[in-house]
Amino acid sequence: MKRGGAGRMGSVVLAGCAAAALWCQASTQAASRVAENAGAEATRGTTSVPAAEAKRQVMELEERWVEAENKHDGATLGRILDDKFLATFGARAPRDKATFIQHITSGDVDPTQTQTLTDRTVIVDGDTAVTIGTDTIRGTANGAAYAAAYRYTVTYIRRNGRWRALAEHMVEAAEKK
Repeated sequence: MKRGGAGRMGSVVLAGCAAAALWCQASTQAASRVAENAGAEATRGTTSVPAAEAKRQVMELEERWVEAENKHDGATLGRILDDKFLATFGARAPRDKATFIQHITSGDVDPTQTQTLTDRTVIVDGDTAVTIGTDTIRGTANGAAYAAAYRYTVTYIRRNGRWRALAEHMVEAAEKK
C-alpha cells in the first residue's frame, strides 16, 4: 500500500514538476519575444517621425545636397553624407564619403551649373528612406553648354534624429527619342 501511495504521490510531484517546467518554458519564450521586439524597435528607432514628415525632410535634404554640390560646399556635404556613405556611378568603382566630397569640391565652381530633381518617389520605412528620381544637370564646360540627365537611387537612414545619405547610385538616363 505504501508503494501505491508513494506512486500516486510521485505522480503528483512529477505532474507538478512538468507543469512548472512548462510554465517556465512559456515564461522564458514570452520574455524572449519581448526582448526580440524591443531589440527590433531599438534597431528601427522608436523615434521615427510620421512618414509624411519624413518624406518632406528627406526631399528637403536632397535640395540642400544639390545646393552643396553646385557650390562645392564640402562642409555641408560632410553633414549630409553618413560616415559609411558609398556612391556608385554606372559600373565604375564605388566612392566613399571622403572620395566623393573631394571629387565634388575639386575644380572651379561653375556659376551656370544647375541641377533639377524630378520624377521623385520617396519610400519611408521607419528610420530608412529610399528616393528614386531624375537629376538633370546643366552648365558650361570650356565655354560650351551641356546638359545630362541621370536616374538615381539614394538610401537614407535616420541616426540620432537626423537623416543622412547612406548610399547613392546614379546612371545616365537614356536619351528620349
